[in-house]
Amino acid sequence: MPKLSVILPFHNVQTYAPDTLRSLHANARDDIEFILVDDHSTDGTKEILERAEAELPGAVRIRRNENGVSGARNTGIDAARGEYLTFLDGDDWVAPGYFGQLLQCIENLGCDFVRTDHVRCTGSERVIHRVPYGPRGVVTDPRDVILPGDRSTPVDYPYSWAGIYHRRLVDAGLLHFPENLHTAEDRPWIWRLHREAKSFAVADLLGIFYRRGVTSSLTQIGDVRQLDFIAAFDQVIAETSQDRDAAAYLPKAVRTYCAIITHHLTNIEKFEPRVARKLRAMSAAALRRMPQDVLEEALDSMDYERAARLRRLRRRPAAISTEAAA
Repeated sequence: MPKLSVILPFHNVQTYAPDTLRSLHANARDDIEFILVDDHSTDGTKEILERAEAELPGAVRIRRNENGVSGARNTGIDAARGEYLTFLDGDDWVAPGYFGQLLQCIENLGCDFVRTDHVRCTGSERVIHRVPYGPRGVVTDPRDVILPGDRSTPVDYPYSWAGIYHRRLVDAGLLHFPENLHTAEDRPWIWRLHREAKSFAVADLLGIFYRRGVTSSLTQIGDVRQLDFIAAFDQVIAETSQDRDAAAYLPKAVRTYCAIITHHLTNIEKFEPRVARKLRAMSAAALRRMPQDVLEEALDSMDYERAARLRRLRRRPAAISTEAAA
């Protein structure tokens, strides 16, 4: 039986999949399985994965007849046999021996999950992005690092592939992703993990390379699926509201939600005009749905320009908002 299951969704990444698979070859071990989920690819990805199934030690190929990264990851989770699980996207890659080092980290620490830094790659540029938490190799309660609300914390570092997770999180229902979301699916996922898991640590380990600027990525496409960040953060707010420490955590969740809204409004030119109108309308409605006392505190803590913009947006007439959202 494998010790570690690496789950990889692939969707129309024939240009990048060979690099990903080469990095898996440099990580192959008898106790590691690679679950290659073909997420309904329509380019040459299918043939690449068919070859990989025959040539890559530990490879298990699964073909899905629908597309969606959450569903693909969940399919991989359900098929995984390892005591530990981790993820990698089909257009990213890892350093030689990285997965073995990652496995050793969590076994030595004995916690529910471990998070790691990563290298963000945009063209030839390489930038290290670190988990926003200082201590390395120290096991702690993941609830204790959700705050403070006015700084980046581990819940603002949602990348599922930047970490490793014990199977008991699957058994507790904490590792699967919400399949109704096309993007930002990792936001409710990371909040739930930090609220409900028992222990975590950050490893002093760097070896995963995240490719940015891929033209097929939803982060590069200004279509209506990008607006799923609103449903994602609605879920964060709803679930956090039920937490025993909701009064402490909700201001952080609301402030982050506001920051994401202003980020998208600042970059609204990337959206089609119809989608841009819908973004404004849905954001206005989202602001009115938030707990208003908590929202006011969040706006008071933000810089004047962003707070004023959100207050103006919240005052948009509901009839206009509804018409634009149709």
